[in-house]
Amino acid sequence: MKPLTIAIDGPVGAGKSTISDEVAKRLGILHLDTGAMYRAVGLAAVQNGIDPRDEDAVCRLCKDGRTQVDVKYENGHQITLLNGVDVSAAIRTQEAGSAASAVSRYQPVRKMLVARQQEMAQQQSMLLDGRDIGTVVLKDATVKIYLTASAQARATRRRNQLLEKGTDVPIDQILSEVNARDYQDTHRAVDPLRQAEDAVLLDSSSLSFEETVEAILNLVEEHA
Repeated sequence: MKPLTIAIDGPVGAGKSTISDEVAKRLGILHLDTGAMYRAVGLAAVQNGIDPRDEDAVCRLCKDGRTQVDVKYENGHQITLLNGVDVSAAIRTQEAGSAASAVSRYQPVRKMLVARQQEMAQQQSMLLDGRDIGTVVLKDATVKIYLTASAQARATRRRNQLLEKGTDVPIDQILSEVNARDYQDTHRAVDPLRQAEDAVLLDSSSLSFEETVEAILNLVEEHA
């Protein structure tokens, strides 16, 4: 039987990662957080003193063996490895996120990571989330969903996450960063963020976490 593949795309702050974790857990399949893989490349650039906006330098970094990105699963959770080191926590910083948005525009970086993602998806049922899963990585995914929310809602959620960690950032600053990331992701030359023609649009602006998870599970049941 062909593996079940679910593609969830959407803008930054839409909750793709945490929601995908829960959906995959309830379905009993693996969740591959592709964004984490790009964050690892961005982190590699930062660690090597390379400006993520320097395309030539980043691409050289990916070709000379200093950027080996791997994924393993422990207790149902994805562990992201950079050159054999667990960077699952390190890639969740604001700096790593911004670096990921920059390096994800480069064709050699995308080619390297997409090939790895497609290889894994052929071997077992899994859910992938990112910004070009349904349009590039898994064009024939069993189910495609475009998960979004208003910029204000996404900024508010991000601020609440930061407050829980003891960091108070003005909502206007976060909103500005969200809008900047949206523009960068939708206007990049290589595989820009967009909704696949056969993807179902799910706006979670007024939905709770549980309501969003249930909505996705219903869509999977309808389309799988």
